[in-house]
Amino acid sequence: MSDYTISTTLTQPYDDAVEAVRTALGEQGFGILTEIDLKATLKAKLDVDVAPQVILGACRPALAYEALTAEPSIAAVLPCNVVVRAVDDTTTVVEAFDPDAMMGLADNEALHAVAADAKQRITAALASLDANEGDN
Repeated sequence: MSDYTISTTLTQPYDDAVEAVRTALGEQGFGILTEIDLKATLKAKLDVDVAPQVILGACRPALAYEALTAEPSIAAVLPCNVVVRAVDDTTTVVEAFDPDAMMGLADNEALHAVAADAKQRITAALASLDANEGDN
């Protein structure tokens, strides 16, 4: 794990993991605002092949509003990016931008509570994925 992401590794095929991540984020109140298929984009733009991976732009509107109220420029790092990346046919990595890393970008006390709430919810979503591993 990097200093700026929260991650988990699932023993699930990529397509199943993407759906599980969508569900887990939804259960924590996040909606998906954007979706970038990196494999397709890089193939189309550069004619290169990479593992299947998608960037999901997750947003919990109440948290986004609190963050924007405290620091309008924080919009530049919204929504929270969650990457789902195939490692092989049965292993998938899920990484999310750690909201605590946002604190290095803005010295604003009001953002601390927003970042803590977002981190708790993203961590819970990823933990639920780990907990459901035995259900496969």
